[in-house]
Amino acid sequence: MKFENVLADIDGCGRFQIMIIVLSFLGRFTLPCHFMLSNFVSAVPSHHCDTSSLDDGGMFMNLSQAERLIVSVPLEQDGTPSSCRMFPEPQYHLLLNSSNVTDVATVPCQNGWVYDNSTFKSTITSQWDLVCDRRSKNKATATIFFIGVMFGAMTFGSLSDRYGRRNLLLVSYVSAMLFAVASAFSTSYVMFTVLRFFTGFCITGIVIISTVLSVEWVDIEHRKLVGVIDSLSWTTGNILLTGFAYLVNEWRLLMVCVTSPLIMAIITWRWVPESARWLIANGKLEQAQMYLKKCAKMNRRDQSIHLLETEKLSTIVMTEKQDRAYSYLDLIRTPKMRKLALRTGILWFCIATTYYGISFNIAGFGLNLYLTQLVYALIELPAKISIYYFLDKFGRRSTETGALVFAGTCLGINIVLKGTQSVARTVVAIIGKGFSAASFSTVVLYSSELYPTVVRQNGMGYNSFMARFGVAVAPLILLLDDVWKELPQVVLCSSAVIGAIVARTLPETRDRSLPETIEDIEQQVELLQTARNLEENTLNNRCYALT
Repeated sequence: MKFENVLADIDGCGRFQIMIIVLSFLGRFTLPCHFMLSNFVSAVPSHHCDTSSLDDGGMFMNLSQAERLIVSVPLEQDGTPSSCRMFPEPQYHLLLNSSNVTDVATVPCQNGWVYDNSTFKSTITSQWDLVCDRRSKNKATATIFFIGVMFGAMTFGSLSDRYGRRNLLLVSYVSAMLFAVASAFSTSYVMFTVLRFFTGFCITGIVIISTVLSVEWVDIEHRKLVGVIDSLSWTTGNILLTGFAYLVNEWRLLMVCVTSPLIMAIITWRWVPESARWLIANGKLEQAQMYLKKCAKMNRRDQSIHLLETEKLSTIVMTEKQDRAYSYLDLIRTPKMRKLALRTGILWFCIATTYYGISFNIAGFGLNLYLTQLVYALIELPAKISIYYFLDKFGRRSTETGALVFAGTCLGINIVLKGTQSVARTVVAIIGKGFSAASFSTVVLYSSELYPTVVRQNGMGYNSFMARFGVAVAPLILLLDDVWKELPQVVLCSSAVIGAIVARTLPETRDRSLPETIEDIEQQVELLQTARNLEENTLNNRCYALT
């Protein structure tokens, strides 16, 4: 007897499952707000050196603000004032001939910077002067956050496989909200980065636990629907972030605003059920029976309640010891699981690097930040809705591979396009963002179907760790433009292509039952290989007969 047989009796996609999806949605859509928050709280406003130290008490004081800028700050090649250099003393002759700067010495900014506050009232960049020679600290802020996410994924993945999905979900909700709000009151850069690390550490539990919880409660036919809806919560959060950032241009208040939806998630947590699959896998049959009966009653399948006796639930195939504690080591103990973990880990790393490399570059094309962020978010809607069709039409593996190939193609095109073609480059990047979003949505569902129930949360935690490692690297990749302007695009394009190659080596999971044990994986792969060999032998025999 399989768990899918139980779900078929009580309706694998009824009111009970809809309730789980809606409750998960409330907590999940705040995640992209935090994941993409650095695009706004770490935004770099237009700035130039503070030249007040050049005031000699004479002619300088009588100049207008524009004239003071001319005599104190050199111009870049594009004609804009330098952001990081200034003249050691006023160059009054530039008022007569602004191009006559031959052999005029410049020095780094001496007394800080002056920022343009027309777009952002304040950011952490202007708060702690994270510009010029401190530019790497600005990018490091996002990296530190995602390092926290990376380690949080491993921690929550392991703990939720050991202590259950439901309890760890509440821990993630509460701790993420506390650290996020506390970071808004940071008094120093170090304090901010430490609190952002712990925010990332705690908030990642929401995504990996809620995804697995939703998938484990629905039948085979509707798993793809759950995967698409879960990914749309991410798109919703991205769209809302644009609105929040446009209306709230002070970084501290913005952080509080994007965290506030977690209050509703905490309030509604009481209605979130535990995973019946996990309960059965861990021998907690009475609790599993309770939740399954609730599901049957809510889905109006009262006539099936008598089928949910604990004796019948105990016949669900579980060939491994139910009292055994599983860990991340179980992902590498057996050969087939080891290969699966290696492939999915590389795939998640490549997808995350590509997706966030594009997402963090909203200022890289010289267009309006809010408009670019909004269009980046909106393009995900058709991309994710379309994969609902593609997942059944072409399967998980082909959809994943195709999305990554097209994302890599778009990145390759942007390498060729000239830097002056800002609109064209942005359009191509937006299309690439759509394909990368489709690949991310597919891999979450795909991976949850590849791993067995007993280590599914560990598997998702490990994959999330690899993805967040890729995300942590993405801001640093964008710094490579100092070496060569197009080098970040080359790296991201290569990442997408490598991901497509790895995805092609994974087994298809369309219309197949979720594996329950590690033994299922070992036997499943052998059966698939046997079937593939039989098909090849049959084809060879037919070709031989024709000749």
